[in-house]
Amino acid sequence: MSDSSAGAAGDVVAAAASTAAGWRRAGVAGAAIGVLAAGAAAGVAVERLTVGRGMRKKARLALDATGPYGSLRGTPGRAIADDGTELYYEVDEVQPAQPEAGPGPGGNRRRRLFGRKAPAPVTVVFSHGYCLGQDSWHFQRAALRGLVRTVHWDQRSHGHSERGRAQADGVALGIDQLGRDLKAVIDAAVPEGRIVLVGHSMGGMTVMALADQYPDLIRDRVAAVAFVGTSSGRLGEVNFGLPVAGVRAVRRVLPGVLRALGTQAELVEKGRRATADLFAGLIKRYSFSSRDVDPAVARFAERLIESTPIDVVAEFYPAFTEHDKSGALPVFRDLPVLILAGEKDLVTPSSHSEAIADVLPDAELILVPDAGHLVMLEHPETVTDRLADLLVRAGAVAAANVGEHGSTAQQPGRR
Repeated sequence: MSDSSAGAAGDVVAAAASTAAGWRRAGVAGAAIGVLAAGAAAGVAVERLTVGRGMRKKARLALDATGPYGSLRGTPGRAIADDGTELYYEVDEVQPAQPEAGPGPGGNRRRRLFGRKAPAPVTVVFSHGYCLGQDSWHFQRAALRGLVRTVHWDQRSHGHSERGRAQADGVALGIDQLGRDLKAVIDAAVPEGRIVLVGHSMGGMTVMALADQYPDLIRDRVAAVAFVGTSSGRLGEVNFGLPVAGVRAVRRVLPGVLRALGTQAELVEKGRRATADLFAGLIKRYSFSSRDVDPAVARFAERLIESTPIDVVAEFYPAFTEHDKSGALPVFRDLPVLILAGEKDLVTPSSHSEAIADVLPDAELILVPDAGHLVMLEHPETVTDRLADLLVRAGAVAAANVGEHGSTAQQPGRR
């Protein structure tokens, strides 16, 4: 091993040791989180043996500059939540049909999705997950763009939405609040007509909270629902791939640690930038399972998560252990329902999707092999195809034969 390689390896070990030592100050959870940090450090160690820190930074900047992900924009709008928080959304309208137009990419694409029958007036509302944003649906948005009306919104304190005003005043955040936020977005962006609700992770919980508080809205206006990598409850039992003892320690002290970090947001953000390699390793471990994810997509996921301030992370975290909307699931029994998850999801394990399917036995359950939590970015073709089929079952489209609309794999071909 060369001197430079040995030095790089030493940097990795030192970074892991420093991270673990820092967390030990928070109590016994330091051991568990230290193991997690060391694992992530090991994941980037090989790269650091051969690639210098400056080169890695340049590579990240190049990916940020050239990556097309998250670049799609629609007509902006703002909804007002019940506590006065402004919620940002964008609408992609249906492109006018051109039946006389000759063959071309646009016309062929429309025929592939809709056949010769005009689409029904349905709006698909996408709700994103924790520490993400509306752009996390990039591939699905690209596939449906102009073919069916869609609404993409940023949950409170995420993306372009305003920081939750109630939370700024010290009110604890609950999933019920997110359900009411979704209702405000629907009232503003889809005041009439049929709706298809699509939610990933926290977004799926938001949809469940909407149903719990507004069951008549679901019965009267919702045409179909898709739950992607989400849970109806019992998230306190998730082990995140850690040993049992480590999980218990983390659960005991993590909320307090996050609150403490939230009061030092500026310092923590500087630390996140200084340990970018380690942070990237953690994100990759908990976002993806495939080994051939496009580096530009992996970097896109990093950017989404990095954009969530630590105080917002701390603010939302307690709501998940309290989340239990299993009682709201029967509201969806008479609707076409898609339940989709990655088989190797460490954040909301596929067993939680199976639990939802147990309550909704007529739902379509899809467990995607070699997929993690961000399955819609990791296997976009699978997610897009299943959503297209859901739109068929909802009567929103006449035919579904969606081609490949972007792949995250470095090698060509469907998986």
